[in-house]
Amino acid sequence: DWSSDVCSSDLSGGSFPGGGMVPAPASSAASLGKSAQDIAARVRPGVVIINTALQYNSERAAGTGMVINSSGLVLTNNHVIDDSTSMTVTVPAMGKTYPATVLGYDKTGDIALIRLQGASGLATVPIGNSASVKDGAAVVALGNAGGQNAITVAAGQVTALNQTITASEEASSTSSETLHGVIQTNADIVAGDSGGPLAGPGGVIGMDTAGNDAGSQEQAVGFAIPVNTALAVARQIAAGRASSVVAIGYPPFLGIFVGTGSDSSPQDQAQQGQQQYGSGGSPGCSASNAGLTAPSAIAPVPSGVLVDGTICGGPAAQAGLTAPPVR
Repeated sequence: DWSSDVCSSDLSGGSFPGGGMVPAPASSAASLGKSAQDIAARVRPGVVIINTALQYNSERAAGTGMVINSSGLVLTNNHVIDDSTSMTVTVPAMGKTYPATVLGYDKTGDIALIRLQGASGLATVPIGNSASVKDGAAVVALGNAGGQNAITVAAGQVTALNQTITASEEASSTSSETLHGVIQTNADIVAGDSGGPLAGPGGVIGMDTAGNDAGSQEQAVGFAIPVNTALAVARQIAAGRASSVVAIGYPPFLGIFVGTGSDSSPQDQAQQGQQQYGSGGSPGCSASNAGLTAPSAIAPVPSGVLVDGTICGGPAAQAGLTAPPVR
């Protein structure tokens, strides 16, 4: 099986704004209005659309984020930004799009903090307090449903608190995560809503994270990370404090396409690749792993990893690392 060894240091956030730039949960209940329309109208200006590129395998992904600081700090899910090699964030309320950097993330809690480059004067979402949420409370979920580059609204109620779930991404059933203490709702949270707000009359109480994509015969079941939990992680990231679960910046990025298999020999890896994909291939850098195949000339070593190519503009390509020649 051919895979790519990529994580992007180019998205690292550099200097950190400090934990004081992340708001605390509301100490007293705000009043955004009683109707779903009123609540959505107050929250929507601070909701953004996140588009990521996974350049190494020619894929793109979309999600949602919440502006929590007017200078461009955005709270979202880790799975929204995971494996991205470039990222832009559109602020529909302003009609502007910004490049974004990753400040840090918590994989176990599925929380990430990103920063929009060159942003200022952004509207922020009104923060509530998830500790005061009651079962049966009316809520609305906002997000980039279906990745359609538009913010939609789904109304519902809180149906359970402090739930434990195991969620998996649609495109990768082998990748899953167990989340604890989440809020359950019958608001219809779907793919693309991830990272968006779950809000009630008192403000944002959670971050949309998972849903069951209910069919016509099923009641919607969605889940949100409590906003108090998400803000605590964001505050730690903004302060630049790593821990056993919180990573600062983005993982190191080598930027190579490699052949992997059951045998440690590069020659055998190449043979397996030729059997699967045929001979040929192209040396040098590539923007995608589409069409890459095993080269015919392999270094005479008994073990190692066969480098099939490098990602154009990545650290490996800049260092002069190339794939073996193709004959």
